Amino acid sequence: MELTRIKLAALWTLVMFNIVMADIIGFMHPGTLQKMIDGNVGFTITSELLLGFSVLTAVPIVMIFLSLILPVTTNQWLSTVAVVLTTLFVVGAGSATFSYFFFATLELLSMIGILWYVWRQLGQSVNRQAARTMKKVA
Repeated sequence: MELTRIKLAALWTLVMFNIVMADIIGFMHPGTLQKMIDGNVGFTITSELLLGFSVLTAVPIVMIFLSLILPVTTNQWLSTVAVVLTTLFVVGAGSATFSYFFFATLELLSMIGILWYVWRQLGQSVNRQAARTMKKVA
C-alpha cells in the first residue's frame, strides 16, 4: 500500500508541475504578458477570480501530501473530487495553443492514473490486508 501511495504522490506532482509549466511556457507566447499587464485578457481580473485560480491550483499541491497520509476510503473519495475539480480547471482555463494541449494531455493522463491507483490498487491493497488480518484472527 505504501508504494501505491508514493505513486499517487508522484502523479499529483506530475500534475502540479505540468500546470506550472503550462503557465510559464504560455507566458512566452508573443503578446501574452503584455495583454496581462494591460489587463486585456478577455475578462475582468478580480481579486476573487485570482483567489479562485489560487485555490484550484493548490488542489494538486495539497493532494501530494494528503495522498500519503489519508485513510484509504477518504483518499479514494477526496482524490476523485480533486481529479474532477482539477480536470475542469485544466480544460476550462486553458488556451488553444499546441503547448497547452501538450501539457493538458499529460495532466489528464496523470489524473486518469490517479483514479486508477486510488480505486484499483489502493482498494486491492486494503482487501489483501483485510484478508491477512482475517487469517490471523482465525
